[in-house]
Amino acid sequence: MILVLASRSPQRRAILSQLGVEFEVVVPAGVEELTSGPPHEVVAENAYRKAAAVAADRPEATVLGVDTEVAIGARVYGKPASVQDARAMLVELAGRRHTVLSGVCVFSEGRARTAIASTAVDFRPLDDALLDWYLSSEEWRERAGGYAVQGRGAALVARIEGDYFNVVGLPVPTLLELLPSLLAD
Repeated sequence: MILVLASRSPQRRAILSQLGVEFEVVVPAGVEELTSGPPHEVVAENAYRKAAAVAADRPEATVLGVDTEVAIGARVYGKPASVQDARAMLVELAGRRHTVLSGVCVFSEGRARTAIASTAVDFRPLDDALLDWYLSSEEWRERAGGYAVQGRGAALVARIEGDYFNVVGLPVPTLLELLPSLLAD
């Protein structure tokens, strides 16, 4: 099987490498992603769009598309556009529980299969000093919800219920449900 990851995410590449999976990376071009709507629909549709865009050019491959977003209720917290946006997001998440959702789409042999992973994350209360410390790292860039749990963002989190790797950006159990042969020799 030729696995193609339709993503520029270094976290997704790292997780696949950690699992010992061989893969290629093809960043989908011109994919318009949803930024609002019911969170489950947003992540499923965005994952599908990414995978479909690459699968159109690579029909012989198994293509993996993933989209991860942070949500509270119906509100989607995507990637902040500026440090001010990141601060505002983190202030809203502070001391609260939010959900990290990932849509996972696998295109293989002209057929798409999609699943959604959900992980609950409780943030600690965040004071200005902690926010300043975190934001100065610029780790918030290109991160749904403005944080990276696998880095300094770990200091913002009080508890995680569910798949840690989903919060990082690639829910391994969900991926293996869609591609059970992925780890076969």
